[in-house]
Amino acid sequence: MIFMSFNSENFYTQLYSFVKQHPATNNDFINRFSKGQVSPSEFNRFSIEFYHFTREWPSILAILLVNEPNESDAYNLTKILVSELGDDDPNKRHELLYRRFLRSVGLNPSELIFRKKLDTTRDWLDAMRRLFSSSHFRALGAEFGLENMAIPMWDKLIPGLNYIKSNWKGYEKMDIEYFTFHRELEIHHEEAMENVLGEHIDDVSAREEFYNGAKEILDYEEKFWLGLSDR
Repeated sequence: MIFMSFNSENFYTQLYSFVKQHPATNNDFINRFSKGQVSPSEFNRFSIEFYHFTREWPSILAILLVNEPNESDAYNLTKILVSELGDDDPNKRHELLYRRFLRSVGLNPSELIFRKKLDTTRDWLDAMRRLFSSSHFRALGAEFGLENMAIPMWDKLIPGLNYIKSNWKGYEKMDIEYFTFHRELEIHHEEAMENVLGEHIDDVSAREEFYNGAKEILDYEEKFWLGLSDR
């Protein structure tokens, strides 16, 4: 599907479908992961590289917030950022939930903070920062893509984690609350992005920038997942 097929009348519906079907959450690695068909080294690589995303995501989202001129959009972004930081309880910061997951699979989060990222992980995170600092509509498109790919992502990761927890020796006490907790939250994040273009929906250039932002970040995410593979 190319941008020219997206019109203002059903733009969000078309783009929503584009995001949900993008290979960012439908590729060889994540599909194998969903069935527990990854190697121990792939699982370990996933656990480490996804921590880089989890840890850096609040700072990346803050870039989008401080560059957001629209007060209504800034309000919704603030709610998402505050949620990431635990709302009014720092002990519920989402990264802390992920740290519990890491410890439950034998990894020390303190040792991973300064670990060098895979190139594909670095490129994905850098693309977020770059896009969130770019033109207003391109930045919002990237955020739309990230928020709306989340449910398909969790719906692939959680079954795989449950399979590994039930079938791999030594992983019986794996703590996956980080993943299940986020799956429950995502519908609210999607709702926050439902009409983010507002009065600009009839502006062809705004729609194109929005689409390009969503597509670019999802293309980088696809490479992130494939970069975790042994293959």
